[in-house]
Amino acid sequence: MADERDLRMVTAGRGNPGDSLAGAAARPSELATNRVLRNTYLLLAATLLFSAAMAGVAMAFGMPFLGPIVTLVGYFGLLFLTVRLRNSAAGIVAVFALTGFMGLTLGPLISAYLRAVPNGGELVMTSLGVTGLLFAGLSAYSIRSRRDMSFMGSFLTVGLFGLLGVILVGLFVDLSAFQMAISAGVVILMAGMILYETSAIIHGGQDNYILATVSLYVSIYNIFVNLLALLGMGDD
Repeated sequence: MADERDLRMVTAGRGNPGDSLAGAAARPSELATNRVLRNTYLLLAATLLFSAAMAGVAMAFGMPFLGPIVTLVGYFGLLFLTVRLRNSAAGIVAVFALTGFMGLTLGPLISAYLRAVPNGGELVMTSLGVTGLLFAGLSAYSIRSRRDMSFMGSFLTVGLFGLLGVILVGLFVDLSAFQMAISAGVVILMAGMILYETSAIIHGGQDNYILATVSLYVSIYNIFVNLLALLGMGDD
């Protein structure tokens, strides 16, 4: 009788040993995912503040536009450096160098809107607010729904290469007539990138918070710039 009672305690009170082992194995993975997500958002917040400060410095000193070639070379050079150093503490320094540089390129653009557009300050704040709400909404949806967005990978890859091609063509051909359509396409593409990257973190597809931070930062940066362009064209 004692043996039967002990057996019932094992099967009913303590549960299936296999389930316990599976749960124990899942918990470290979940903890690792939460740690990557937390570190990503902490670093992202810090880099956004630093980028905004560098934009303010550029505006205060009247820094001129760097030009598309200097901007692209600086961006891709620092991006390559960040990727190379992603698994070391120096990678964090590289992230701040990259986002600080992008902040410097943003300063002259904001200054131009403030000077040339009668309600430029309102446009800048509206773009900033919409960008923040869009990022918060997309991130919350990914985290709460926990949907796997990996199916978007191929579409986003094609879109990013297409965007790069448009940028290169724009260096030699005037594409201003198509600017509204291009800006709208970039906003949609970057929104998809936020969903994809957040989902990758949640489902373990992205376990490097430095790379995740860079991806989300670039998406936020491009959404803000292109929303500003859309609002500016709509106002004109």
